[in-house]
Amino acid sequence: MGIEVEEMEKARTRKRPRLGWDVAPAGPEAQRALVTARRSSPPKRDDDHEGHYVFNLGENLTPRSKIASVVGTFGRVLECWDRQTRQYVAIKVVRSIRKYRDAAMIEIDILQHLAKNDQGTSRCVQIRNWFDYRNHICIVFEKLGPSLFDFLKRNKYHPFPVDLVREFGRQLLESVAYMHDLHLIHTDLKPENILLASSEYVKLPGYKRSSSDETHFRCLPKSSAIKLIDFGSTAYDNQNHSSIVSTRHYRAPEVILGLGWSYPCDLWSIGCILIELCTGAALFQTHENLEHLAMMERVLGPLPEHMIRRANRGAEKYFRRGSRLNWPEGAVSRESIRAVKKLDRLKNIVSQHVDSSRNSLSDLLEGLLKYDPSERLTARQALNHPFFKNELRN
Repeated sequence: MGIEVEEMEKARTRKRPRLGWDVAPAGPEAQRALVTARRSSPPKRDDDHEGHYVFNLGENLTPRSKIASVVGTFGRVLECWDRQTRQYVAIKVVRSIRKYRDAAMIEIDILQHLAKNDQGTSRCVQIRNWFDYRNHICIVFEKLGPSLFDFLKRNKYHPFPVDLVREFGRQLLESVAYMHDLHLIHTDLKPENILLASSEYVKLPGYKRSSSDETHFRCLPKSSAIKLIDFGSTAYDNQNHSSIVSTRHYRAPEVILGLGWSYPCDLWSIGCILIELCTGAALFQTHENLEHLAMMERVLGPLPEHMIRRANRGAEKYFRRGSRLNWPEGAVSRESIRAVKKLDRLKNIVSQHVDSSRNSLSDLLEGLLKYDPSERLTARQALNHPFFKNELRN
């Protein structure tokens, strides 16, 4: 009898095992309570002043998905646990403003078009689903790793090895070639929009500070697999094009000069991205058109006269007597002049940061960064460049 009482006391005082939110408790009543909790939606809140959805980590977005974290640098992309598929997904929650909702519906059409034609080689992020929740369009994607920009930043902007840049470049060009075959132009290629497929990385000893014996480590992704994201600015070649596209650092000269743009603007962006991955810093770090054009001339030589002559009225002010860039006379500051002077010729920039393959890489970049869009390499031509042939690593 005394033993039975002792066992009952132990049972009463034993700590109840902690259940994870996605682990079902055993009893039928507890099961029903959990199902109710899972199905509950968070309280209705007003959106913030910019129309963004307001949420708390750990609560449900919908009864099916629980918010785990925020991913991405911009916008509202939430990492959520999908209770139905029992895996993590990324959900882009679009602002509850008409123009953003309309743009999201266009993006969904493009994503579905890309997925429908994909034979497993597009390297474009996969759309899983979409839904309209509390006036927010929500697009469900496969969960991926960090962007190349986030990886660079975490690595204190230490550049990637050239062999890894080769792998990234090949995949990026394959993805863009796939899009161009479908008459689509991405228009916003940049390291932030290229995601590693996996978050896994290895830590390697990097370099030693001369003042101490402290070793700095650098990280390399375990897998070189990447996927292209953010098709919110993607355009069909045959539709009316807005005058300005691309994030500033990756914007092609024909866009700045108002000459119209098409597929080649994506290839210019890829050229800028590849240099950034090799050096750790954006090539054209500028926020103003005249300075941007001066930087281009510093790195690539003078702009072609036939492009200058055709520049639209908004761009005429950047030139003197219709043929020469108004630089440094038109510079907004001495700091701007210094920023341009700090830049070197393309070949020298490559030589400073790349040992193997420097000649073939320089030649590829010169083809991607041709001023005249009609002379620029296409994605398919670039894929056939010697830089991507492993046996030619001069």
